[in-house]
Amino acid sequence: MNAQTEHFFIQGAAGQLQCALDLPDPETHASPVGLALVAHPHPLFGGTMDNKVAQTLARTFTGLGYAAVRMNFRGVDQSAGTYDAGMGETDDMELLLNAMRARFPGLPLALAGFSFGTFVQARLQQRLQERGQPAERLALVGAAAGKWDMPSIPANTILVHGELDDTIPLSAVLDWLRPQDIPVTVIPGAEHFFHRRLHHIKQLITSMWDKA
Repeated sequence: MNAQTEHFFIQGAAGQLQCALDLPDPETHASPVGLALVAHPHPLFGGTMDNKVAQTLARTFTGLGYAAVRMNFRGVDQSAGTYDAGMGETDDMELLLNAMRARFPGLPLALAGFSFGTFVQARLQQRLQERGQPAERLALVGAAAGKWDMPSIPANTILVHGELDDTIPLSAVLDWLRPQDIPVTVIPGAEHFFHRRLHHIKQLITSMWDKA
């Protein structure tokens, strides 16, 4: 994402997984105040950790003082294995979390994702919740409701969706959120990949993050 991006690999169940870590500006944050895991869109439709929305999420969290880490899912670029419909991808994201917790012990955890990545992160949060170790908060962009069996999410989750998203219609997201009584912020005129509207994602999450 920038000259300071650290690239590394971890070992997953299906082989090595390609990862990237971005740290906050040391001039504003001497050390990270939290850890953010960012999940990218669908691997079979060109999704990678270098997707513009995934990069925007990483930048947003480094701006908030978090160490932001991304991973290429199975079968993407230099990550081994093959697509596993979100199941193995959730396992791999948990392995990344364990590796980052060993490196940055005791930091608050945020889970962020875009499109297919929201399914992975919502599943990971469900798993962590069952263990009594949930992330402090989720930030989900283009939540994959209707496409995937999205689990329930915490009430303080930040959700951002495009008004004109024809990959994941806004109506499907509203149907998923209505029983949970959770609001979503809609960006007028935005389609699925938020072309020319990425700045809204950063501004919204940054302004909402400290508000439970």
